[in-house]
Amino acid sequence: MLVETMLGYLGLGLMLGLSGVGSAYGTTIAANAAEGALKKNKEKSSSYMILSALPATQGLYGFVAFLMLSGKLVPETGEGGLLLFGIGLGTGLVYLLSAIRQGLVCANGISSIGAGHDVQANTMIYAALPEFYAILALVGSLMI
Repeated sequence: MLVETMLGYLGLGLMLGLSGVGSAYGTTIAANAAEGALKKNKEKSSSYMILSALPATQGLYGFVAFLMLSGKLVPETGEGGLLLFGIGLGTGLVYLLSAIRQGLVCANGISSIGAGHDVQANTMIYAALPEFYAILALVGSLMI
């Protein structure tokens, strides 16, 4: 197998894998805060769930990019392999870090809601900021 082909498959794997790891990590950060907040205020559990689910979107972006770009690799010649490696590594890191940071923002919002503050709308706005960079990474990868 050509080195370029292997790098292309590695790039696709990084794109999908890092986005999934980021989403899993980000959602568990927020879910841990939700578990603690439930002990203080059970009535706001729907708010906790909504905020806990937000970091899961980066995994979806990675999956969409993976599906859209997997046909760009020509295994026999390796054409597109280096490009896919670069795209996969770059977008994968953006998805990973934005999901983790979004999970931290959501966790802080969940803790505040559990303490009795009405901050769900504000938290969703703040959580949309790291999401924006994941969307830019997705759009950028599809434009290539």
